[in-house]
Amino acid sequence: MVLLTITPQISDAIKAWKAAQPDDPLRSEDGEPNLNGAEVGKSITHAQVIDLRNKLKTKGNMDYTLEKLLVGSRVYLPPPPPKPEPPSYLKSDEYKALMARLRREEEERAYERMINPPAPTETFSQQFPSARSFAAVNQPHSKADLGDDSEDVTYNDVHRQLMLLLNFLVSIIGVGATLWVLARWWSTPARLFLTMGGSLVVGVAEVGVYYFYIWHLTDASKKDKKFKEQKEVVQTWVVEGQSATEPITVGDRKGLVDPLSEDFGGARRRKKSPTRQKA
Repeated sequence: MVLLTITPQISDAIKAWKAAQPDDPLRSEDGEPNLNGAEVGKSITHAQVIDLRNKLKTKGNMDYTLEKLLVGSRVYLPPPPPKPEPPSYLKSDEYKALMARLRREEEERAYERMINPPAPTETFSQQFPSARSFAAVNQPHSKADLGDDSEDVTYNDVHRQLMLLLNFLVSIIGVGATLWVLARWWSTPARLFLTMGGSLVVGVAEVGVYYFYIWHLTDASKKDKKFKEQKEVVQTWVVEGQSATEPITVGDRKGLVDPLSEDFGGARRRKKSPTRQKA
């Protein structure tokens, strides 16, 4: 049994049925809530909603359809049971006054929720009614609207950049370690300056070579974009409808094409020699 919350439409439908048939009570079987004092926010079963719709339909009232009755309805969650109060000997006058004030405030909030129910949850299309038309107007119409695929950062580009940085670090560290070992007879400050200077020179050289490589690729891509492909017809063939006995002209050759000839298809036919049967 599914319990739903009573919406204003369901409450109006119950009142309309009671006004039309005051002697005919609504469905209220075992375990189902009584609809005599039904209010907005109280519980009602799905079967009771269907029964209410069917009864109104039999009387010719078509204003309350099942869809309209269930708009804004949600699954009914019963309120939690009240917490047990402390024994009477622990209740002071301040505690009693506080509890009375909290009860009044809760009743006021419940009454406010009843007379001003929250708005039903809206869908995306209801919240943004112009989203579909905006997407239809601003959809891409050409390849330029999609952007340049060559400028997109892909996994291969990221992998190449990481490997490049790793190569730079390995080169700088390797040169620095080599200079440090080779200058082991020098003093420590001299070895340190030599190692740092050599590593710095290698780093600058690596960066310079990399930027020259990037500049070369950019210049080559610009030249490729400026280059326009030109197509030229080198040779043409004209094949016209002819009878089977007339020769077909292909280029400068004339003659009948026999599919059974040895030269048909560019390969000669080979005759098989008869095999000898053993006696």
